[in-house]
Amino acid sequence: MSNKEWMSLLGLSNRARKITSGEELVIKEVRSARAKLVLLSEDASANTTKKISDKCTYYQIPLRTVSDRYILGQAIGKDARVVVAVTDSGFANKLMSLLD
Repeated sequence: MSNKEWMSLLGLSNRARKITSGEELVIKEVRSARAKLVLLSEDASANTTKKISDKCTYYQIPLRTVSDRYILGQAIGKDARVVVAVTDSGFANKLMSLLD
């Protein structure tokens, strides 16, 4: 997995306003089926990890993990972020291919 590639693509999707970050906002996007992909940091708390993975499984939204919250935040030009939802299917499909 090339860190730089997926990070720059996530940054591009952020500038296109096609992402949502923050636990509650991401869950809202997943419930409404607007989220096409959810990115979760590996250093998220056990409670957050379980909540996000259960929601993604139930609503059949793809879930991928990234190394840590600082990398995820840096990719979208913000502080540390634990969870991010991508709301555009084009960006989501390309990110999944880069992260797999």
